[in-house]
Amino acid sequence: MKNYTLRFRAVDRARFDEVRSGLKSVETRAATVKYQPIEVGDTLTFVCGEEQFVKEISKKFHWASVDAMVKEIDFKKIMPAVDSVEEMKGVYASYPGYEEKIREFGLFGFELA
Repeated sequence: MKNYTLRFRAVDRARFDEVRSGLKSVETRAATVKYQPIEVGDTLTFVCGEEQFVKEISKKFHWASVDAMVKEIDFKKIMPAVDSVEEMKGVYASYPGYEEKIREFGLFGFELA
């Protein structure tokens, strides 16, 4: 079992707080080489500024696209604050280089215990 650190930018504090409260139960990342070793049973330390907390991964997903992801998982578990899949895609597009990474690698989803 390993621990991995996932950092949130200060502008994304709301996402960080959603994960901490359990409102957001699936954390997603572009499925780049950096996140490939993460497995079920590993822990994720979420960091935003000086604050941090740890959650365990209960399930791991790999999707080719956002559309494939939302066929399997309710988008509200991934982004509780958005009202539609289109809005969710807009949030992903707001992260620098993210659309290209998703096209190339797909998405990992980590369901948190």
